[in-house]
Amino acid sequence: MKLAFVGLGVMGFPMAGHLAGAGQEVTVFNRTPAKAERWTETHPGRWAPTIAEAADQAEMLILCVGRDDDVRQVVGEALEVLAPGAVIIDHTTTSAVLAREMSDLAARRGCSFIDAPVSGGQAGAEAGRLTIMCGGTPEAFARAEPVMGAYAQAIRLMGPAGAGQLTKMVNQICIAGLVQGLAEGMHFAKRAGLDPQEVLAAISRGAAQSWQMDNRWPTMAQGLFDFGFAVDWMRKDLGLVLDEAQSNGARLDVTRLVDGFYGEVQAMGGARWDTSSLVARLEALEGS
Repeated sequence: MKLAFVGLGVMGFPMAGHLAGAGQEVTVFNRTPAKAERWTETHPGRWAPTIAEAADQAEMLILCVGRDDDVRQVVGEALEVLAPGAVIIDHTTTSAVLAREMSDLAARRGCSFIDAPVSGGQAGAEAGRLTIMCGGTPEAFARAEPVMGAYAQAIRLMGPAGAGQLTKMVNQICIAGLVQGLAEGMHFAKRAGLDPQEVLAAISRGAAQSWQMDNRWPTMAQGLFDFGFAVDWMRKDLGLVLDEAQSNGARLDVTRLVDGFYGEVQAMGGARWDTSSLVARLEALEGS
């Protein structure tokens, strides 16, 4: 299948690579051409200097960019040149409003749009084991699911356009509370004179176990945060969550609180730190 992939960040680069490795005909575009050139040095496929050239007669357009306006730009430039009946798969985390807008726009051009935000981080993208939550029509999903299977271990259609983004918001709400809980647990353990690694061994197979505990507790104990999902991006996602809650009336007291804590981490210079850096805020407050 002829595919166009736009956005070769820490997630998109390996995702596009899995598609090429699966035998798809992949053309990539990235705002920084050097990254697109580097992709072609390690994967079969080619790069294009513009979005329109990458998308020309593509049967599927897959994008993993930054924000709502980035998606609008990519889809706007690509729709005129995609193959008739093409499917657009958007792996960007955006607002549900944007997903519905793009779905309507694509439908007017005879194409389909699936909002398909992902969970699993850079490690999941590199291993091809992402979780993808989708919004769109069953027909478009049936065409897209086998393609996404090149880089995902779990793919689920959640409902019509926007449902994928709403499900990703639930994911981020849960993560925010979990990471704050881990930060406070770590902080408490240290203040109590306990060995954090021994605490992990004692509680990580019980009711407190989570992906965040398994993958972030050891690095939190060492004060390592220069990796992973950046605080800036988490605040972007939580902003989308809180905007949606304002519309649907959901009460998100803890989420709003943790979003403010991440703002304090940004003020500490941790904008690009991993989200587990919430513990650094507690340690900074302790020393103040």
